[in-house]
Amino acid sequence: MFQSTAPSSSFPKSINGKGTQHTPSPTPLLDLPALQSASRVLHDQFVKDAQAVPELGEMLTTSGLQSSAAYSVFPDDYRVPFQKRRLVRIPESLFQYYNTTNVTTHMGLLPELDRVWITIDQNLFLWDYIEGQELSSFSDQPDVITHVALVKPKPGVFIDEITSLLVLCTPVSILLIGISVADVPGPSNRTRKEIKMYATDMSVPCEVEMSSVAGTSDGRIFMTGVQDGHLYELHYQEKEGWFGKRVQLINHSVGGVQSLLPRLGSAKAEDRMTTVVSDSYRNLFYTLTVNNTISVYRTNGDKAVQHLQTISNLYKLAQDKAPGSPALTPKSFSIISLHVLEPGHSQYSAQLMAITTNGVRLFFGTSSSLSRQLQLLHVRLPPSNLIHPDEALNPMRPPSAPSYGLGQQGQQITNRPYLVSTLDIAAYEAGLTIAAQPGDTEDTDFLLCMSPDLTRIGNLGQLHAPAPQMQPPQPQYNTYGAVQGPTRPVLTEYATLLTIPGRTWAMAPVPRPPLAAAAITPSDCPAPTLTNELSTQFSEPSRQFMILTNVGLTFLAKRRALDYLQAVIEEYQVEGNAQPLIEFRDSFGRDQTCAMLLAIAAGNTFLDIGEQSYIGTISIVNPDLAAVARQAFYDFGERPIWTERTTYGTSEGSGTATFSGRREGLALYFARLVRPIWKAKVVKPGPFGLQEPNISDDVLVVIQKNLFALKEMLDRNPHLFHSAPGDHAGVRSAAATEQEAWKVEQASVFQLLSLLSRTIEAISFILLLTDHRIGELIAQCDVEVQKTFQTLTFEQLVTDQSGVNVSRALVNVVINQQIGQQISVDTISEVLQQRCGSFCSTDDVMLYKARENVRKAAETKNPAERQNWLAESLRLFTKGARIMEFEKLREIVGDYQQLNYAKGAIELPLYCAQVFDIDHQGQDYWYSGCPANDPRAEFWQRRLNCYDLVLDSLQVFEDRSDSAAAQTGSLEDPQTVKRHAYELALASEDEMFHSTLYDWLIQRGFSDELLEMRPVYLEAHLRREPATVEKYQLLWQFYVKDGQPLRAAEVLGALADSTEFDLPLEARLEYLTLAVGNAKSHPVSVGGKHETAVAFLTELEEKLEVAQVQLETYHALLPQASQPGEVGAKIKLLSKALFNITELYQGYAVPFDLPTIKLLILHVSEHRDDNIVRPIWNKLFEQGEKHKLMYFAAMEGLEPAAAADRIASKVIPLGSRFYPSESAFPLRHVASLLVRFALANKAVVPFGWAPRILVQCGVPHAEVWDILHEMYESQIPPFNEQANVQHLSSDIAILLTDWLEEAKRPQAGGARTVRGEFPVYRIDQAVDQYLSELAPDRTETKVAYENIKRQLRRNW
Repeated sequence: MFQSTAPSSSFPKSINGKGTQHTPSPTPLLDLPALQSASRVLHDQFVKDAQAVPELGEMLTTSGLQSSAAYSVFPDDYRVPFQKRRLVRIPESLFQYYNTTNVTTHMGLLPELDRVWITIDQNLFLWDYIEGQELSSFSDQPDVITHVALVKPKPGVFIDEITSLLVLCTPVSILLIGISVADVPGPSNRTRKEIKMYATDMSVPCEVEMSSVAGTSDGRIFMTGVQDGHLYELHYQEKEGWFGKRVQLINHSVGGVQSLLPRLGSAKAEDRMTTVVSDSYRNLFYTLTVNNTISVYRTNGDKAVQHLQTISNLYKLAQDKAPGSPALTPKSFSIISLHVLEPGHSQYSAQLMAITTNGVRLFFGTSSSLSRQLQLLHVRLPPSNLIHPDEALNPMRPPSAPSYGLGQQGQQITNRPYLVSTLDIAAYEAGLTIAAQPGDTEDTDFLLCMSPDLTRIGNLGQLHAPAPQMQPPQPQYNTYGAVQGPTRPVLTEYATLLTIPGRTWAMAPVPRPPLAAAAITPSDCPAPTLTNELSTQFSEPSRQFMILTNVGLTFLAKRRALDYLQAVIEEYQVEGNAQPLIEFRDSFGRDQTCAMLLAIAAGNTFLDIGEQSYIGTISIVNPDLAAVARQAFYDFGERPIWTERTTYGTSEGSGTATFSGRREGLALYFARLVRPIWKAKVVKPGPFGLQEPNISDDVLVVIQKNLFALKEMLDRNPHLFHSAPGDHAGVRSAAATEQEAWKVEQASVFQLLSLLSRTIEAISFILLLTDHRIGELIAQCDVEVQKTFQTLTFEQLVTDQSGVNVSRALVNVVINQQIGQQISVDTISEVLQQRCGSFCSTDDVMLYKARENVRKAAETKNPAERQNWLAESLRLFTKGARIMEFEKLREIVGDYQQLNYAKGAIELPLYCAQVFDIDHQGQDYWYSGCPANDPRAEFWQRRLNCYDLVLDSLQVFEDRSDSAAAQTGSLEDPQTVKRHAYELALASEDEMFHSTLYDWLIQRGFSDELLEMRPVYLEAHLRREPATVEKYQLLWQFYVKDGQPLRAAEVLGALADSTEFDLPLEARLEYLTLAVGNAKSHPVSVGGKHETAVAFLTELEEKLEVAQVQLETYHALLPQASQPGEVGAKIKLLSKALFNITELYQGYAVPFDLPTIKLLILHVSEHRDDNIVRPIWNKLFEQGEKHKLMYFAAMEGLEPAAAADRIASKVIPLGSRFYPSESAFPLRHVASLLVRFALANKAVVPFGWAPRILVQCGVPHAEVWDILHEMYESQIPPFNEQANVQHLSSDIAILLTDWLEEAKRPQAGGARTVRGEFPVYRIDQAVDQYLSELAPDRTETKVAYENIKRQLRRNW
């Protein structure tokens, strides 16, 4: 529709959004990084706005340009810079006072009071022009009033209600009247000022008539004398004093000025002071004389002023700046007024402007920061091509090419130019100048109106209109702050002439309404220049001037770019011509235009150039107008562009997106709406040590209304930020790079929309807190929260974690306040959710409602109701657990404990443990063995904290059940509560909690109960690292209880073998014994692992035998364990761990020469080696050796009988222990040693000594007889001697006798020979042999043999 230099889509399809994607609404979850990213975008726009338009001082001091006359003058209506809004006529009631023709009357403006002052002779009337007809009057003095001024009072002199003073001047006196002001509702939803006048009894007579009264910010009053042109001060104080009257008039021209310059005498009559102007910004005041001389003063102590500077010869100075200018002639060079300029931020700061009768403006300032002397910086010549108002009334738009913004060199204006020459009154504010002169006819005045042309001086990314014959170039996208061409642009202004009815008496800027505070930039935020109305037009009403004439009061409004754009769209609607829209875009730049189109489409509160209501209401925009604005926004916004950037030396490339005008316009409009609050602190110190809101509610409401209107419009038109199929100018599908650009743009827009929603809610949140007395709420928070809030900015509240924390704390305080006042939280929580959901989420509301349910449960006496309230609270707490803080959880669990609500006290912290470790990082950390310096440890600790609450609840319920006192008055049986609590805890499926619970129970001595219950995770817990003796002890018992004896045996075996535990040897032996016992209990059929089980049992039994050997070895060596050095240390090692049989033999039995241990080892290992075992036994019988480390003492030095007893005492225990092991007890060798010892000591050792020792060792009689018989028959030395054979025969006789006696005994458990098995025949035959070979002298032996034969005959 709006075809221009860039391709755009067609008009109708996208109005309804058909066929387009829908932007998803921002997610309710708070994505702080996304909000912070969007906030950085806003900050970028702040910076751009601050750099877009240079300050006035910078343009006036452009190098080489000491004067300028660049103006944009247009005949067409929509670009006229000022517009007459309304005329309020002087009330008819006033004319009754004109009862005679001979009256003296004066008029003037008191904008601060919304009043016009009118004097008729001695009567003063104050006309309330807001209300329209109301008049206040004062006539309590007799003299004609010639001048009235409003000044500030000195602090402490009057009552607090008096906020200003009226200075009434007559030819003979000066009178002060106190004024108090109160805002009351007025017409059109505006406020009006209600005033009260107070008599001060302060007046002073004067000899000259006063005019041009000016008050300073500290309450001093200066004025000029009409007749003498002197500078006077009206001094007043609270009381009469020794050194001064209560009111007095001081003539500073005569004696009171401390001048920095030599005095040249009193003022000459021809150079009288006519004007005094106060500069409250710099604490100076200026005077102007009839001869165009300007003086600069400052107050210097009570009743004194200091003259700083005088600037004279201004005509010559101006000529030097603008030589040859026709506007500068001695005749026309007469200054009519001085105007104080607002301070700027740059070093080039102009501070005073003077205007002459023909419109020449002289700008004064300091040339450098070092010099404070005022100098003429720049001469601004008047426009030379003004259009006469009569000719501008019916402008005809020429059909030629656009001329917008070309200045006076562009459009050729064929009308006759008009020059102003008799200006007599002027006003200035924020770069805007208006001045009046008499018109062509008697009843009208002409107004010269001038304002900066931002399209010429600003860096807006604009594309200036080309000459008619040139083709339009492609749009350019300039970077903000990078001004093309000269470093500082030349000042260019719009200029126009308007007519107003009547003769002008006074003019003044309309005071900024309270809502103008919505455009004030906080100190920490980049601020736009005062002349950059683009940045403030969405946040404050248009600036206005009022012109008082004898007809009435005319209001003149500054037309902003927004107003031009509205007019252009309306013209498009009427005429269908889109060219002015395209010209506007080219003049103000794509992004600025898009921002303004958004404001129109959304109905910005400051859209209407007319009267502004006090609170600001969303403008009702014609739907057709809004539709055109939306479509122009879509078409002018164009599309984002992707720029590839390849990194040198790599194949990978990256790129950046240049955003479309739509995204830039959104960011710009959004930033301008929130700039007044974004970097501002939320609160400031207030009375009584409390904080109070830093930004007024009215300002917040207006900003919020505009933000909400923007959001609502974008929600209704989601297609505005999506590409349409026709966007790609002949290309069927966008290239990959283009898609990438759209992707980046949509992500950025989405973040901005999220920030928009969050900001709207943040303002609602602050307004709600204000309603609840924000200062008192903050005082109830923690000290840390209070400190944070004192420095918190709106930006941080919206986008920073500190803002989230502080807001949550404040919501908690509000809710607690409600609960404390027994008020249902439903109302407040619904308000919070509806107005600021992201500050009070559904989870938050659930928590608050849950806490209220707990309160109700505590109050009710009905057990069923109590359970219902508690169950509902638990349900809600569980739903809101995601945002619950641990301290809050601790409080809730404490409440549940108090109310004996086991289900809540156990299940809620268990659920929170899961929620606080939502990604299971803490659980994974636990499973991996809790490694050091692992970031997951934080989540593990969070879980543990929750588990501690569960354990605390169990302890509380347990203590309560043990205490009889706790049972009294309780609605629940403490035993039942305790049992239920344990059931709930053990029913949990959280393995990590179970492990914590088991440890806690074991520490408190409940191991047996735990084993009886055998909960599901107990086995895994006992097997988990780190292993401990206690865990293993419980684990094998668990397996026994669980019917798994083989696994119990495995655990016991591992425990006995373990090297990490410091177990005594006896304990290891006990574990092995238990292991063997459990292994033997293993059923044969279980698991089909019989062979494995048998092998395991065998291994255990062998280990047990070896361990027993080790224990015996240890006890044998224990007396030497206290020896120093290696010997003692080596012996102690035996008690620390288990050794194998080889280690025991080689490491201990051999080095320490332990015969018994050696035999024991040979026996256990079943190692048969005669070369090893026989020397051991030989040593037992050897004579003459001493073995201190052996059990056996040497036989040397003993009597044979004693030696025989010693041998018997050693051999019998060893034989009893080792027989029939040939490994440790080689029977034939031992028998041989015994017999040989008996033969060697025949005289002492009795017959049968050797065989009886063997029988006592457990060797059967038959086996002993066989061995002795072999010796008898062997003929091997010493049995080749007859004496030895005969001795042996006697031993055999004793053996057979003993054997026969045993065989004859009744069969008892201890008898080793069964009667039926006794070899009667064989013995009978052998006895016959022995008798036949017996020596005759062996009578005793013979009797024995014969007795044997008789017994055989008798018994068998």
